[in-house]
Amino acid sequence: MKIIVFGASGGTGHHFVEQALQAGHEVSAFVRSSARIEMSDPKLQVIVGDACDPIAVKEAVASHDAVVVSLGVRGSSKSLLLSEMTGNIMDGMRDHGINRVLYVAAAGIYNEIPGIVGMASKIFLRHVLADHRSAVERIKSSHAIWTIARPLHLIDTPLTGKYRATMQGVPVGGQKIARADVAHFLLHALSHERHERTSVGLAY
Repeated sequence: MKIIVFGASGGTGHHFVEQALQAGHEVSAFVRSSARIEMSDPKLQVIVGDACDPIAVKEAVASHDAVVVSLGVRGSSKSLLLSEMTGNIMDGMRDHGINRVLYVAAAGIYNEIPGIVGMASKIFLRHVLADHRSAVERIKSSHAIWTIARPLHLIDTPLTGKYRATMQGVPVGGQKIARADVAHFLLHALSHERHERTSVGLAY
Protein backbone atom coordinates (compact mmCIF):
# COMPACT_ATOMS: atom_id res chain seq x y z
CA MET A 1 0.00 0.00 0.00
CA LYS A 2 1.14 3.54 -0.72
CA ILE A 3 0.48 5.88 2.20
CA ILE A 4 1.03 9.62 2.61
CA VAL A 5 1.53 10.97 6.13
CA PHE A 6 0.78 14.58 7.04
CA GLY A 7 2.62 15.52 10.20
CA ALA A 8 5.31 12.93 9.50
CA SER A 9 7.96 14.80 11.47
CA GLY A 10 5.85 14.90 14.64
CA GLY A 11 6.03 12.28 17.36
CA THR A 12 3.16 10.01 16.29
CA GLY A 13 3.66 10.64 12.58
CA HIS A 14 7.36 9.77 12.78
CA HIS A 15 6.57 6.48 14.53
CA PHE A 16 3.92 5.67 11.94
CA VAL A 17 6.36 6.24 9.08
CA GLU A 18 8.91 3.92 10.70
CA GLN A 19 6.39 1.19 11.42
CA ALA A 20 4.75 1.39 8.00
CA LEU A 21 8.11 1.09 6.27
CA GLN A 22 9.00 -1.90 8.44
CA ALA A 23 5.70 -3.49 7.41
CA GLY A 24 6.65 -3.13 3.73
CA HIS A 25 4.48 -0.18 2.73
CA GLU A 26 5.56 2.68 0.48
CA VAL A 27 5.39 5.90 2.47
CA SER A 28 5.39 9.58 1.53
CA ALA A 29 6.26 11.94 4.38
CA PHE A 30 4.74 15.39 3.89
CA VAL A 31 6.79 17.87 5.93
CA ARG A 32 7.68 21.55 6.03
CA SER A 33 11.41 20.79 5.94
CA SER A 34 13.26 17.71 4.70
CA ALA A 35 15.77 18.25 7.50
CA ARG A 36 13.16 17.01 9.96
CA ILE A 37 13.12 13.52 8.42
CA GLU A 38 16.34 11.66 9.16
CA MET A 39 15.20 8.24 7.96
CA SER A 40 16.57 6.71 4.79
CA ASP A 41 14.67 3.94 3.05
CA PRO A 42 14.09 3.12 -0.63
CA LYS A 43 10.34 2.96 0.06
CA LEU A 44 10.30 6.45 1.61
CA GLN A 45 9.58 9.63 -0.34
CA VAL A 46 9.90 13.00 1.39
CA ILE A 47 7.56 15.73 0.11
CA VAL A 48 8.25 19.26 1.30
CA GLY A 49 5.21 21.50 1.52
CA ASP A 50 2.70 23.36 3.64
CA ALA A 51 -0.62 21.71 4.49
CA CYS A 52 -2.19 25.19 4.43
CA ASP A 53 -1.48 25.31 0.69
CA PRO A 54 -4.34 23.50 -1.09
CA ILE A 55 -2.44 23.20 -4.37
CA ALA A 56 0.60 21.63 -2.70
CA VAL A 57 -1.62 19.23 -0.78
CA LYS A 58 -3.60 18.23 -3.87
CA GLU A 59 -0.42 17.46 -5.79
CA ALA A 60 1.04 15.51 -2.87
CA VAL A 61 -1.89 13.14 -2.29
CA ALA A 62 -2.08 12.01 -5.92
CA SER A 63 -1.49 8.28 -6.53
CA HIS A 64 -1.71 7.25 -2.86
CA ASP A 65 -3.98 4.55 -1.47
CA ALA A 66 -4.44 6.00 2.01
CA VAL A 67 -3.82 9.16 4.00
CA VAL A 68 -2.72 9.52 7.61
CA VAL A 69 -3.23 12.91 9.27
CA SER A 70 -1.19 13.45 12.43
CA LEU A 71 -0.96 17.21 12.47
CA GLY A 72 -0.54 19.40 15.51
CA VAL A 73 -0.57 23.06 16.41
CA ARG A 74 1.51 24.90 18.96
CA GLY A 75 -0.12 26.78 21.77
CA SER A 76 -3.69 26.70 23.01
CA SER A 77 -5.12 29.88 21.51
CA LYS A 78 -8.29 29.92 19.42
CA SER A 79 -7.64 28.67 15.91
CA LEU A 80 -9.12 26.53 13.15
CA LEU A 81 -5.77 25.75 11.57
CA LEU A 82 -6.15 21.97 11.94
CA SER A 83 -9.58 22.16 10.38
CA GLU A 84 -8.25 24.26 7.50
CA MET A 85 -5.39 21.86 6.77
CA THR A 86 -7.68 18.85 7.05
CA GLY A 87 -10.11 20.47 4.66
CA ASN A 88 -7.33 20.87 2.10
CA ILE A 89 -6.40 17.21 2.52
CA MET A 90 -9.98 16.00 2.14
CA ASP A 91 -10.45 18.15 -0.97
CA GLY A 92 -7.29 16.69 -2.48
CA MET A 93 -8.42 13.17 -1.66
CA ARG A 94 -11.78 13.79 -3.29
CA ASP A 95 -10.21 15.20 -6.43
CA HIS A 96 -7.94 12.17 -6.80
CA GLY A 97 -10.49 9.54 -5.80
CA ILE A 98 -8.70 8.51 -2.59
CA ASN A 99 -11.12 7.22 0.02
CA ARG A 100 -9.16 6.00 3.07
CA VAL A 101 -8.08 8.41 5.80
CA LEU A 102 -6.91 8.00 9.39
CA TYR A 103 -6.85 11.04 11.66
CA VAL A 104 -5.18 11.54 15.03
CA ALA A 105 -7.40 13.78 17.15
CA ALA A 106 -7.37 13.86 20.95
CA ALA A 107 -9.46 12.37 23.69
CA GLY A 108 -11.88 15.02 24.88
CA ILE A 109 -13.25 16.22 21.55
CA TYR A 110 -16.67 14.85 22.57
CA ASN A 111 -16.31 15.80 26.26
CA GLU A 112 -15.93 12.07 26.90
CA ILE A 113 -13.19 12.23 29.56
CA PRO A 114 -14.73 11.82 33.03
CA GLY A 115 -13.83 13.48 36.28
CA ILE A 116 -11.34 16.21 37.07
CA VAL A 117 -9.13 15.40 34.09
CA GLY A 118 -12.06 15.86 31.75
CA MET A 119 -13.03 19.16 33.35
CA ALA A 120 -9.46 20.45 33.11
CA SER A 121 -9.26 19.43 29.45
CA LYS A 122 -12.45 21.29 28.64
CA ILE A 123 -11.02 24.44 30.19
CA PHE A 124 -7.35 24.47 29.24
CA LEU A 125 -7.54 22.66 25.88
CA ARG A 126 -10.91 23.96 24.74
CA HIS A 127 -9.57 25.70 21.64
CA VAL A 128 -7.39 22.78 20.51
CA LEU A 129 -10.24 20.33 21.09
CA ALA A 130 -12.65 22.56 19.18
CA ASP A 131 -10.20 22.69 16.25
CA HIS A 132 -9.85 18.89 16.25
CA ARG A 133 -13.61 18.53 16.50
CA SER A 134 -14.11 20.77 13.48
CA ALA A 135 -11.51 18.79 11.52
CA VAL A 136 -13.19 15.52 12.44
CA GLU A 137 -16.56 16.83 11.29
CA ARG A 138 -15.03 17.73 7.94
CA ILE A 139 -13.77 14.18 7.61
CA LYS A 140 -17.04 12.58 8.65
CA SER A 141 -19.04 14.69 6.20
CA SER A 142 -16.81 13.62 3.30
CA HIS A 143 -16.90 10.68 0.92
CA ALA A 144 -14.05 8.97 2.76
CA ILE A 145 -13.77 5.78 4.78
CA TRP A 146 -12.34 7.21 7.99
CA THR A 147 -10.85 6.16 11.29
CA ILE A 148 -10.44 8.67 14.11
CA ALA A 149 -7.94 7.96 16.89
CA ARG A 150 -8.60 9.74 20.19
CA PRO A 151 -5.55 9.10 22.41
CA LEU A 152 -5.35 10.27 25.98
CA HIS A 153 -2.18 12.00 27.23
CA LEU A 154 0.66 11.23 24.78
CA ILE A 155 4.03 10.11 26.13
CA ASP A 156 7.39 9.25 24.58
CA THR A 157 8.04 5.68 25.66
CA PRO A 158 8.82 2.60 23.55
CA LEU A 159 6.25 0.66 21.56
CA THR A 160 4.42 -2.00 23.58
CA GLY A 161 1.66 -3.11 21.22
CA LYS A 162 -0.49 -3.53 24.32
CA TYR A 163 -3.14 -0.88 24.91
CA ARG A 164 -6.90 -0.55 25.17
CA ALA A 165 -9.17 0.76 22.44
CA THR A 166 -12.82 1.61 22.83
CA MET A 167 -15.41 3.04 20.47
CA GLN A 168 -17.44 4.34 23.42
CA GLY A 169 -15.79 7.19 25.30
CA VAL A 170 -12.29 6.39 26.53
CA PRO A 171 -10.83 3.30 28.22
CA VAL A 172 -11.98 3.26 31.85
CA GLY A 173 -9.21 4.50 34.14
CA GLY A 174 -6.92 5.20 31.19
CA GLN A 175 -4.60 8.17 31.51
CA LYS A 176 -1.90 7.96 28.85
CA ILE A 177 -0.48 6.15 25.84
CA ALA A 178 2.81 6.23 23.94
CA ARG A 179 2.93 7.91 20.56
CA ALA A 180 4.49 4.72 19.20
CA ASP A 181 1.42 2.74 20.28
CA VAL A 182 -0.94 5.26 18.68
CA ALA A 183 1.01 4.74 15.45
CA HIS A 184 0.68 0.97 15.97
CA PHE A 185 -3.10 1.33 16.22
CA LEU A 186 -3.26 3.40 13.03
CA LEU A 187 -1.31 0.82 11.08
CA HIS A 188 -3.50 -1.97 12.47
CA ALA A 189 -6.68 -0.04 11.67
CA LEU A 190 -5.55 0.48 8.10
CA SER A 191 -6.02 -3.21 7.33
CA HIS A 192 -9.01 -4.06 9.53
CA GLU A 193 -12.53 -3.25 8.37
CA ARG A 194 -13.90 -3.19 11.92
CA HIS A 195 -12.15 0.16 12.44
CA GLU A 196 -13.70 1.75 9.37
CA ARG A 197 -15.91 4.74 10.16
CA THR A 198 -15.15 4.46 13.86
CA SER A 199 -13.83 6.92 16.45
CA VAL A 200 -11.60 5.07 18.91
CA GLY A 201 -10.40 6.15 22.35
CA LEU A 202 -6.90 4.88 23.15
CA ALA A 203 -5.06 4.44 26.45
CA TYR A 204 -3.20 1.88 28.56
